[in-house]
Amino acid sequence: MTVKYGKFKLPDEIEVDKASESPKFARLVAAPFERGFGHTVGNALRRIMLNAIEAPAIISVKIEGVRHEYTAIEGIIEDMTHIILNLKGALIRKIPLVENQDTRAPKLVTKTLEVTQEMLDAAGGQFSVKLEHIIDESEFEIVNPDHYLFTITKPMERQISLKIGIGRGYVPSVRHDMMNRTVDEIPLDAGFSPVIGVNYYVENARVGQDTDYDRLVLEVTTDGRVTPQEALSFSTQIGVLHLKTFDELKFQEVTFDTDSVDYDADRQQILSKLSLRIDEIELSVRSTNCLAQANIGTIAELVIMPEQKMLGFRNFGKKSLNEIKDKLEEMELHLGMDLSRFKINHENVKEVVEKYLEGKVEKES
Repeated sequence: MTVKYGKFKLPDEIEVDKASESPKFARLVAAPFERGFGHTVGNALRRIMLNAIEAPAIISVKIEGVRHEYTAIEGIIEDMTHIILNLKGALIRKIPLVENQDTRAPKLVTKTLEVTQEMLDAAGGQFSVKLEHIIDESEFEIVNPDHYLFTITKPMERQISLKIGIGRGYVPSVRHDMMNRTVDEIPLDAGFSPVIGVNYYVENARVGQDTDYDRLVLEVTTDGRVTPQEALSFSTQIGVLHLKTFDELKFQEVTFDTDSVDYDADRQQILSKLSLRIDEIELSVRSTNCLAQANIGTIAELVIMPEQKMLGFRNFGKKSLNEIKDKLEEMELHLGMDLSRFKINHENVKEVVEKYLEGKVEKES
């Protein structure tokens, strides 16, 4: 038996705030959601990103001539305990691919570190060993190659072996499952989680004249071993995997109404307003000139602007702002409109209006 449900408002796309985007931070916006679903989705994604995203980490170290973690090393300022602490700060990136069937097995990386007297003299008698000096495997990408490990004060040549594993969360050294472990191999506590923080908040979103929808904003910060976009993508798929468990228990199938007809009608109706030129809505000369100087030529480019940004335009004051707000209200529009439902944003607004006008001309001809 199939049960028919009414339609749910769902986001058409996920927007990324380009102004604040970086390799380790992203602000992602999704709207509109039905009331309450912003918190439902946001909290679930936050918990998954903080607990279930995987990344590589060093799980053991072996330095030639070092028997245990409490020993001092001749020619090195730091003792082994401090070196281990520094190794825990290493950030290594690798996305395991399906083609490599052995991709989750710990990888042994071995490097012979040679420091000559010439290198010491060039460094003022103390050579700082960084992460890039002991990991040069093409299989891995070092996020922080300049990360400091220890300082050498005399010429030496030692073999250093690191074992790099992939996991999730925080795993103490005693819980690592390492095959073929040698006597002088020192296991390390490993922080596999690459997500540093996830904040989310829910705002009101407007759809037509209704303002009781949710707008979900996710702020994702990582340490660079995965990007914020990857963290969101992976967490979404992890969540779907777990929800599928309950989908198997489905007693009755649910189908949902679609609003494709309403959507097309609404889109045509609002585009007919948005495509109007500024000089067609009878604004004062001062307001029209201010908008022209700001390179705003259509209603679409105007309504997508936040109120605060409008006040930042040259020679644009409260009087002009109030005049524009009143005129837009007459048209059942307002400043700072969220047009994502119609797949319109700051980047494509001019292109969408141009295509609409071209199509309108073709129909009339």
